Amino acid sequence: MSSPRTRRVGLALGSGSARGWAHVGVIRALEEAGIRPDVVCGTSVGALVGAAYAAGELGRFERWVLGLGLKEVVAYMDVGLGGGLLKGERLTEFFRDKFVDRPLEELATPFAAVATSLRTGEEVWLRQGSTIEAVRASLALPGLFSPVLWEGELVVDGGLVNPVPVSLTRAMGAEIVIAVDLSSDILGRHLSADLDPDLPDLEVADPETPNSEAADPDPPAVGHGDWVGKLRGKLAALVPSHSSDTPEMPSVSKVLASSINIMQVRIARSRMAKEPPDLVVAPRLAHLGLLDFHRAKEAIEEGERAVERVLHELPPLRDRAS
Repeated sequence: MSSPRTRRVGLALGSGSARGWAHVGVIRALEEAGIRPDVVCGTSVGALVGAAYAAGELGRFERWVLGLGLKEVVAYMDVGLGGGLLKGERLTEFFRDKFVDRPLEELATPFAAVATSLRTGEEVWLRQGSTIEAVRASLALPGLFSPVLWEGELVVDGGLVNPVPVSLTRAMGAEIVIAVDLSSDILGRHLSADLDPDLPDLEVADPETPNSEAADPDPPAVGHGDWVGKLRGKLAALVPSHSSDTPEMPSVSKVLASSINIMQVRIARSRMAKEPPDLVVAPRLAHLGLLDFHRAKEAIEEGERAVERVLHELPPLRDRAS
């Protein structure tokens, strides 16, 4: 008598900027619980972490993110006004130097990423070609990173159309899908007055500033402090003064972060209502800003806790997978 067929488990890693380091903790906790995904798909930062896992490099990748301080985050930021505030070339070259760029179709674990066509607005599934280029394309958050040319098409961040890629994960052959939603608790939080600025690079990027946390004798990404200061001065001149009884307007970075969050939360809820996963893991990281990539430790730990909160749902999931 033949043994029952094992059902393929897929992991859909959602977008969420710096909150995405939680994916590392989620993967670690799932493995400790006895669940190792057969298929991994990711959008934006989920594509970055998912690619590292699919390539068998999650350990080295985790050590790198845990070593990121504010100086290192700023150092990867190459300012450019052509299509986005950041060109993304420094980050891409770092990964080319430190990790082997295998074709997507040759990774140890089947993997794919999501991007968005800038011309048509259609969802683009990245399933073949350079892993690093696919990740860079999926990460191209409009206004922040410049678009990427992928097979003759300009593409940007996949979170615009599919923030939690359940549909792609099923299309890759997964019969049971675990979705990691990084935005379940995020709406409105970036407008709170007690939160830190969401764009720390703009606060510390001037190497001439005394006692700057990001000061470095040879910083590759700073040196644009004068440009940032002039831009801020011009923007401030355009904003009318407020009387003492008028609420202060939120910063540009907080408005940007909140707008992105609203868009992705609404799209994610709509997509997952129509394409429900079998399990949702929801790290609670609303306190992290858009570019708080230097806070990896707390994000990874919250990813682990998020899995612990749904541990009671894992035994039936394992039963269904076998």
